[in-house]
Amino acid sequence: MAVAKNRTTFIPLAAMLFCTTLPCAAQKSQIRVAAAADLQTALPEVAATFEAGTGTHVEIVFGSSGNFFAQIENGAPFDLFFSADNDYPKKLEDSGLALANTRIVYGLGRITLWMSPNSPCNPRHETWKCLSDSAVKKIAIANPAHAPYGRAAVASLRAAGLYDQLKEKLVLGENISQAAQFVQSGNAQAGIIAYSLALSPAMRNGKWWQIPVELYPAIEQSAVILKSAKNQQAAREFLTFVTQGPGRAVLERYGFLAPLAR
Repeated sequence: MAVAKNRTTFIPLAAMLFCTTLPCAAQKSQIRVAAAADLQTALPEVAATFEAGTGTHVEIVFGSSGNFFAQIENGAPFDLFFSADNDYPKKLEDSGLALANTRIVYGLGRITLWMSPNSPCNPRHETWKCLSDSAVKKIAIANPAHAPYGRAAVASLRAAGLYDQLKEKLVLGENISQAAQFVQSGNAQAGIIAYSLALSPAMRNGKWWQIPVELYPAIEQSAVILKSAKNQQAAREFLTFVTQGPGRAVLERYGFLAPLAR
């Protein structure tokens, strides 16, 4: 299965020639990270700070957790996997594709009902009533088949007693980022998206309401180091940086709650 990249890296010819004449061990350290789409604003900031302090470059590819799980099972070349849930990393751990004792919850995700700043209905005041408005023809969510945020959206609609009434309005994004793009672009009039995306610069001017956490299962987002990691030491350092170091504060700023004490 092909793996989509969020950037393309070109290796200068001079560097290639250099590596044919001298050892390449001194090349810049690099790790490759598969990350849930709700991290697309927070994680690049964390990675830039980590790179500035350690010299290790972090290449991040964003997508749906379920798709990444399938890709990793088929040998996709990642060092770390930051999932939007705890189940996929645990399955990789159980199957021997992840390093033992490296799985860790890095944050608790939340979902938000988001609408355009021009919307006549304000979900902060009208909450679920906005979705029953005749002007709302489409409601964007991530595909619950492989996106944990999509499953949380469906669970919240069921808990509110609205799923059967609204299911024909639902449009599915490949991941939570695409669902957010649907509603941001106006192709959908409302969306149930990650709180972290509602706080992003592109969407923070919208009208939104944070859906009560008791309406959906806790979104425990976990990361794990893969057994195939080419640079396990750098992967461990980055995971520690995210979960215990300065990266923790960045995640909290983008709405990821600290993990529950166990």
